[in-house]
Amino acid sequence: MKHRYVALDWMRGIVMVLMAIDHASGAFNKGRLVTDSFFLYQAGMKLPTFQFFTRWITHICAPTFLFLAGTALALSLRRRESAGESNASIDRYLLTRGLLIALLDPILISRFWGYGGSITLQVLYAIGISLILMIPLRRLRTFWLLGTSIVFILVSELVIGALFSLNNNQPSVIGALFIHPGQFPHLLVVYPVFPWLAVMMLGFVFGKTLLRVGDSGSARWSAEKVLLVVGAASLLVFGIVRGLNSYGNMTLLRDDGSLIQWLHVSKYPPSLSFLTLELGLMGIILSLLFRLQGKAGGATRLWNPILVFGQTAFFFYVLHIVSLEVSARALNVHAKMGLGTAYVATMAVLILLYPCCLWYRRYKAAHPGGWARYI
Repeated sequence: MKHRYVALDWMRGIVMVLMAIDHASGAFNKGRLVTDSFFLYQAGMKLPTFQFFTRWITHICAPTFLFLAGTALALSLRRRESAGESNASIDRYLLTRGLLIALLDPILISRFWGYGGSITLQVLYAIGISLILMIPLRRLRTFWLLGTSIVFILVSELVIGALFSLNNNQPSVIGALFIHPGQFPHLLVVYPVFPWLAVMMLGFVFGKTLLRVGDSGSARWSAEKVLLVVGAASLLVFGIVRGLNSYGNMTLLRDDGSLIQWLHVSKYPPSLSFLTLELGLMGIILSLLFRLQGKAGGATRLWNPILVFGQTAFFFYVLHIVSLEVSARALNVHAKMGLGTAYVATMAVLILLYPCCLWYRRYKAAHPGGWARYI
């Protein structure tokens, strides 16, 4: 790979900013909506417009985070293989990195988001375990990776229904760790591995596509065109699934034909309608960013804060959660303020963490073989 794909960093940086909005809302906003699952929503519940859209614009974060993690994995594997690194060394790196990232949830993040003192497994758990599972999966042909991920996304609702039927409509720990969310004494699983592993696999396939396009120099199917076509097709599938208002919505159905009800899809667990909507939007946005990358000129400098956040995503993720939660509790306003306070807190944490992320990026570049390569 001859250059870094700045569009990927921009997309990841945009996600970090949107993620900060959601987590600032969780720390400060007493009216925050979390109704994006059939077990969190009852038909007829009020969905205040500004609260709903503040939550909804952040739905793109988790699918994009996982997708781009898969893309970055494909690109980094090429770099490592080109440098002569052995498969065993690469596997050890993935195992170590995956374990470290996954353990951040029970060891650190649960201290702030551990509801009732329980261990909470969220997106870092899903990413870390997915990276470990990519050790064998990365050896599969692209066709099988793509097919497996698509099939799982299509049938996940059937699988979850079958598991609950076999277990008398109760979640099991194993099922929750890998298939569907679940709450148990001292354990809450929000992001089970397999649905999000499927998204990482899609990102890995896209990364391999980027490499093929770069190797061939073909302009017929550029990254920009692939993303635009696939993104549009994904949104078409969303329209069909959400319009039929049946299978593919994880039983979180529309109450009516309003825009809010169309967009009110299941994230926990991710439904077919949720993933096609969010990945479709991501594809179109990323396509535009690839076009901007092609015409960049001074755009890299213009977008520098977004670029920095995107290139230090895991570091930013951990620091912004700690900063927001500690601040809200120290001020004794945790989940007691309004939506305006959440947006002010978002801006404050972005300003505060920008120089920290800038330092971390420089440190990581200066120590490519150090501990920072794992985060």
